[in-house]
Amino acid sequence: MLRTRPYLLTGLALLILSGVSIFIGVGQLSLGTVWHDPAALQLLWISRIPRTLAALLVGSSIAVAGVIMQLLVRNRFVEPGTTGTSEAAMLGLLAVTILAPGWPIMAKMIVAACASLIGIAGFFALIRKLPPDQPLMIPLVGLIYGGILGAAATFIAFQADLIQYLGVWMSGEFSGVLAGRYELLWLAGGLAVLAYLAADQFTVAGLGQKASLSLGLRYGQVLTLGVVTVALVSSLVIVTVGILPFIGLVVPNIVSRLMGDNLRQTLPVVAGMGAGFVLLSDIIGRVARYPYEIPAGTVFGVLGAVVFLWLLLRKPHA
Repeated sequence: MLRTRPYLLTGLALLILSGVSIFIGVGQLSLGTVWHDPAALQLLWISRIPRTLAALLVGSSIAVAGVIMQLLVRNRFVEPGTTGTSEAAMLGLLAVTILAPGWPIMAKMIVAACASLIGIAGFFALIRKLPPDQPLMIPLVGLIYGGILGAAATFIAFQADLIQYLGVWMSGEFSGVLAGRYELLWLAGGLAVLAYLAADQFTVAGLGQKASLSLGLRYGQVLTLGVVTVALVSSLVIVTVGILPFIGLVVPNIVSRLMGDNLRQTLPVVAGMGAGFVLLSDIIGRVARYPYEIPAGTVFGVLGAVVFLWLLLRKPHA
């Protein structure tokens, strides 16, 4: 019973939050009106359900990408948003918007994913030069690296008069999610499932290259799978809803402290908690200044920044 409690609590929380998300927002819905009012039913299927599903898919996939990144780097203070991965994807999306604005959304996502891969490669090249006895240097270098890429994106966007687009990509929000505009996120959900199938391999890879090879793991293949997963998830999320910071950092750390580091056991809870946090942030953003909205990325960014600083500055237990 104790082993299943985290799964049950996570599932119950997601069920409650999903119900709240469906019935909260501009345009009132209720169980009575949905089945008798065609306009209410249309609002449900075109807006509320896609928005709720998008938040769940984004939160779960970002949290899974975060824990994969932490295992590959062997550092609890990294995630795609603190390693330059998201900023690199944004640069790729900016480039294709300028050079080929008529390309379909899938082509833009592929370009953003390729840019993410280049960004991750640059991050790995930087951290190889860092002393192994100072783990806090890795996230700090990642933040600086991401800041440089973000500054480059801002400069390019300013020159091309695309600052407004950059602002949309940098603030993850779900107000524009409708049926037909979020379906790429199912690919991100599929990548999270793929990560679960390879959970044991990622757990072993988290021991380091030498230990992994001594245990018979094909470390290079697992590293490639993890990097490609993180890059694809980052690009899918940015293309669809924008950047949501700190989800991939905060959620894996919370789950690790509660359940340990066995990824096979913890990954469903990581995905569920990430989905719940994003959906909760979206709900708060909808009701805090009703009928106006605050982006979910802004809501969780405030909370996530506080938690991130606490994780960096807290003293380890003796």
